[in-house]
Amino acid sequence: MKAKREASLVGPDERKLQPKLRVVANGSAEVNAVRAQFSSSVCLAPGSRYLDDEAPLFPPLVRRNQLPRGVSRGKLTQLAPDVLASIFIETADVSDEASRRLMLGQRARRGNLITAEIPVTELPAMLGDESVTWVEVGESLVVPPPMISAAGPAAPKTARRVAGQQHHHGGSGVLIGIIDVNGFDFAHPDFLDGNGDTRFVRIWDQGGDARPSPHEQEAAVFSTEFGYGSELRAEHLNAALAAAPAVHVAPQDIEPQSQMEPASHGTHVASIAAGNYGVCPQALIAGVLISLPPEDRARRRSFYDSTRIAHAVDYLTALATSMRVPLSINISLGTNGHAHDGSSAISRWIDSALSVPGRCVSVAAGNAGQEVAAFPGDLGFVMGRIHSARRLPARDLDTLLEWVVVGNGRVDISENELELWYSPQDRLAVSVRPPGGDWIGPVEPLQFIENQRLADGSFVSVYNELYHPANGANTISLYLSPFLNPAGVIGIPSGTWAVRLHAREVRDGRFHAWIERDDPRRLGRIGEREAWSFPSYFTQGSNVDSSSVSSLACGNSVIAVANLDEATERINITSSQGPTRDGRFKPDVAGPGTEIVAANGFGEPDEPWIAMTGTSMASPYVAGVAGLMLATEPGLTAAQIGGIIQRTARPLPGADFTWLTDAGFGRIDPVACVAEARIVNRRDDRTP
Repeated sequence: MKAKREASLVGPDERKLQPKLRVVANGSAEVNAVRAQFSSSVCLAPGSRYLDDEAPLFPPLVRRNQLPRGVSRGKLTQLAPDVLASIFIETADVSDEASRRLMLGQRARRGNLITAEIPVTELPAMLGDESVTWVEVGESLVVPPPMISAAGPAAPKTARRVAGQQHHHGGSGVLIGIIDVNGFDFAHPDFLDGNGDTRFVRIWDQGGDARPSPHEQEAAVFSTEFGYGSELRAEHLNAALAAAPAVHVAPQDIEPQSQMEPASHGTHVASIAAGNYGVCPQALIAGVLISLPPEDRARRRSFYDSTRIAHAVDYLTALATSMRVPLSINISLGTNGHAHDGSSAISRWIDSALSVPGRCVSVAAGNAGQEVAAFPGDLGFVMGRIHSARRLPARDLDTLLEWVVVGNGRVDISENELELWYSPQDRLAVSVRPPGGDWIGPVEPLQFIENQRLADGSFVSVYNELYHPANGANTISLYLSPFLNPAGVIGIPSGTWAVRLHAREVRDGRFHAWIERDDPRRLGRIGEREAWSFPSYFTQGSNVDSSSVSSLACGNSVIAVANLDEATERINITSSQGPTRDGRFKPDVAGPGTEIVAANGFGEPDEPWIAMTGTSMASPYVAGVAGLMLATEPGLTAAQIGGIIQRTARPLPGADFTWLTDAGFGRIDPVACVAEARIVNRRDDRTP
């Protein structure tokens, strides 16, 4: 068939738009109202009629022939009003005037990258600006789901203290920044000092409204990109701690956050890095709470994508600069979109932030390492089969990938995306076949199909792009979209989707494909079936058990951390594997991440501790070690910290010093890291 588009209103400059953003732009207001519940980078403007409590939260699940008459995808006549997208803008004009012209809504800038919240109706005007070279929505954030122990454990037997106190002083004089979700339990005993005050100096709740925003409270330090959310400062938190006993409420109720979930992910992570039992027990702590509303209706109003990570990094670096202290940041969140080569907008943003000495960012590698079931009934492989790769040997040869959308009484009403990246030397075409359906395509290079409706009423979009502006590589994007309408929802056809790649010209032949994963989330029961946002995955035959590290952890300057099971001295089966698409060594190092006992945030008073497993637990351990290194030598650069960690890492039993796909350069050695940090930039410690 001939590749075509069915509707496009973004104008002649639409190739400046990332395909995912084209899908959003060419959706109706009704479609985007439902999409906003699932998409982290789409929300509804205040005053939208779809924010009313009477607006349907989840429309009924129907078949195509059950829809009311007159309800169809149809042709769009205007861009959707009341719909906002959170985007990265790449511009060739770095002048202040260009920034003022392009920076709409909450915004920030690093070099030629700008973040903005833009009404979809403003896209044509933005694309007409000659300085704009590329626009993409923020990448979806994934919380690597930790495994939680059933029973509340006792307190950690020993603190995570590291020898060399006389040099690192427990991280005194260092700021540990935690970017996370679920809330920070500042009143937990693991964060209280000898006077009963909290060691949290700031909590920026990006989705909160209990206090003014950072910019409103201290404009001289925090610029306008921090003009949203709520900033809880140390004086607020300590006042709540002092007042709570008299009014017989918890301090967290006096200074609330938008998320205060029992067994809070963010609290557990902060406890590992910098709690009183943590690696840096004397460090200052600052938390940034990414807005991830627990209620589905609230998600229509909220952004929780990678632009928010960019703002969080800038907030923490501005705070550390104002306090004149070095900074170690932990991010136990991930992204799975883009090329896994450090070229994504958020990776370049963080790399820019790390160009200044005295800063480090550690990122969880991800929990997508499991390929097969470890025991009967184990479904861990569903979260693991996200990557495929092949090498086409010659032109006129095809290869087939199998992509599974779940069924078995469930229906997936979230959008599913597969991204394929290959060498600019080659030319590939692509065809796709729904379960039990006919082939669609081939879609040749520079062709696309947008919103092609299938027999059941759902949609397929395919984009075959050349020379991506971020890395010069070629990319193919496939989107499986449900029919989203307040009158009814038609889910993605379940079963095995076939993706066929046709080799038109081969010089290199290698390609990688990743599925942008959904977190499993039950959305309610509709009739006899359950509606889910659920991860699709590759079949075992198509999956390639490597290069599954989160794309956020593929950044050039970050430290990507794998999950070490200390009891077995092996890497946990769920820990994601490298290398990056461009062959770099990620993960860098392994940290203890299995059955880690730390603070149970917002839990019952008689259960203050909880054990969790995941790279989310391993990464803050490494962030804490980086904090000790910065306390020892505040002028270390992120590159030096990474080099020291690589140099001092200890191979696991049976391995040598060679980098391994699952363990990186081995287990982190905190004592050796601190000792090595002492000799950097100190000539008097060197022998002649």
